[in-house]
Amino acid sequence: MTNPDIRDLGLADANPGCSCCAPGNASVQAETSLVSATETVEADFFVDGMTCSHCVSSVTEELNEIEGVSNVRVDLDAGGTSRVTVASASQLDTDQVRRAIEEAGYALAASS
Repeated sequence: MTNPDIRDLGLADANPGCSCCAPGNASVQAETSLVSATETVEADFFVDGMTCSHCVSSVTEELNEIEGVSNVRVDLDAGGTSRVTVASASQLDTDQVRRAIEEAGYALAASS
């Protein structure tokens, strides 16, 4: 069944798939992921007093200022103790993390 309102514009892709995930590049992509995974260290910290997305943004911004930090993920527990996972190129100095969290206006809590 054909629809007369649909016209072929001649834009068919002769080589489907992008350059990073085309079948011939699968091994390169896997190798890159493996290298990245071995170079990243993740650490969990617990923060008291965060209640909203603005709190998350403030803490994330301060932690991203620490040299080597590549990612910050926050599991918000509004009004409770939130888990903050920080990925970095090397082991983080807890005192430096504490200062960053305090600069954002919050307190580093004991591990849960």
